[in-house]
Amino acid sequence: MNTANLQLEGVYAALTGLMTALRDKGLLSLDEIDQALAKAEAGLVADVRRPAEVSAANVEAICFPLRYLRMANRAAAEEPAPAFSVLAARVGQSKVRAPSV
Repeated sequence: MNTANLQLEGVYAALTGLMTALRDKGLLSLDEIDQALAKAEAGLVADVRRPAEVSAANVEAICFPLRYLRMANRAAAEEPAPAFSVLAARVGQSKVRAPSV
């Protein structure tokens, strides 16, 4: 496995922890976090300045982190918290699209 992938897995875990802390402290609700991530994802999908050579599969890859974090946010109530591999598989199976924001 590429070491960059392992490092990114750690970054996703860190961001998930930060989202959880924001939610637990009452600073942002689950819905507010989801809306912020959805807005960011919609911006990535609609980027008109992205070179035409970037394939649809590459755009999907670009959106993966936001989709993963949205999935992690929604899975917050699950005990025990799902592992990275479980959430990543859910993202792949769901092909979540960002709603228009």
